[in-house]
Amino acid sequence: MDRRACLRALTGTLLAAPLAAGAQPATIRRVGVLSPAAPGPSALLSAFQKGLRELGYVEGQNIRLEYRFAESRLERLPGLAAELVGLKVDVILAINSTAAQAALNATKTIPIVFTWVADPLSLVTNLARPGGNLTGLTTMTTELSGKRLDLFKAVLPGAPRIAVLWNSANPVATSVFREMESPGARLGVRLHPMGVRSSAELEDAFKEAVRARTSALFVIEDGTLFPHRARILSLAAQHRLPAASQFRDFAEAGGLLSYGPNLSDLFRRAAIYVDKILKGTRPGDLPVERPETFELVINLKTAKALGLTIPPSLLQRADNVIE
Repeated sequence: MDRRACLRALTGTLLAAPLAAGAQPATIRRVGVLSPAAPGPSALLSAFQKGLRELGYVEGQNIRLEYRFAESRLERLPGLAAELVGLKVDVILAINSTAAQAALNATKTIPIVFTWVADPLSLVTNLARPGGNLTGLTTMTTELSGKRLDLFKAVLPGAPRIAVLWNSANPVATSVFREMESPGARLGVRLHPMGVRSSAELEDAFKEAVRARTSALFVIEDGTLFPHRARILSLAAQHRLPAASQFRDFAEAGGLLSYGPNLSDLFRRAAIYVDKILKGTRPGDLPVERPETFELVINLKTAKALGLTIPPSLLQRADNVIE
């Protein structure tokens, strides 16, 4: 080959290279998000999105999130799960047990990552190797029921009856309430059930709690009640009921205390599971993650407003005291 032919060949190769690269745009992975809540600003979904950004995912460039919200109507979850399967998403993030079960019923092939699940053994038989197309992160809510009542009782030693508010349409939330009955009896506390199926029932539930002469309120938060936290706390303040729950966000929003894992961290870590699956790890090979630390958060401002004195020993144990 003479010098001119060599230059033409080299020039053609250099010009072809960017064209080939331009013909292969970055693959956009699609992640379905199946939520029992209503659409709108969410600190928890923001934590999940932040986790994805930390791992190098940029919305619209290499990832697309497809949201489906049940708007507190759990019966809608199967249809919404089927929609995500129809879109052929790469992974489904299922927020709570009911959403995870709906997703599992809709597909046995698309990987599912669950989060905010109190009892993972209702979904998988082995936490270390869940198998199949399902894995995720648990809050261990059922196992901590007795501990939370112990802490609540330490603040309110004279409380003979505690109202418990939960979403009775959520079978796992109902099981959490059942898990509280035995430690309640041990502590000499009668639990007054306040199961509701929608936010429309909150007013009547609080009126009933007042008629039953309850002296405190424990809220079992799930994806249905979580968006109505401000209203629940307002009603609790109106009826002067000290309120406790599982997650620090509740105490930060005005509840008296909370004890449990950090929900925002749970959602951020869910992004790690999604990333591993997108990179080829089979969901069944990823162990269900249990929280390693639990936070006790006490709101002193709320305690003072209610005229309560928090024992110094309990304040010393707190991970965070809000003043």
